[in-house]
Amino acid sequence: MAVLNIKVLGPGCMNCKKLLETTQEAVKQSGLEATIEYVTNMSEITKYVMMTPALVVNEKVMHQGKPLPTVQKIKDLIARAQ
Repeated sequence: MAVLNIKVLGPGCMNCKKLLETTQEAVKQSGLEATIEYVTNMSEITKYVMMTPALVVNEKVMHQGKPLPTVQKIKDLIARAQ
């Protein structure tokens, strides 16, 4: 299986950091091989979304805005993106 490329997009706010932590936990629980990148550069973020926080898996936007997804929801989103 290929390594997943996951990006958490956000300017560094509390919700963005929470999404990063939740995503890291989801990947850990799933036992998947993934690179997780935290993107805070607004010019990079706007290539994908206009609302943060956002989750991008293999270049597909899987979530943006609130409410923040749970660990289980992120696991489901990652599975759908593969």
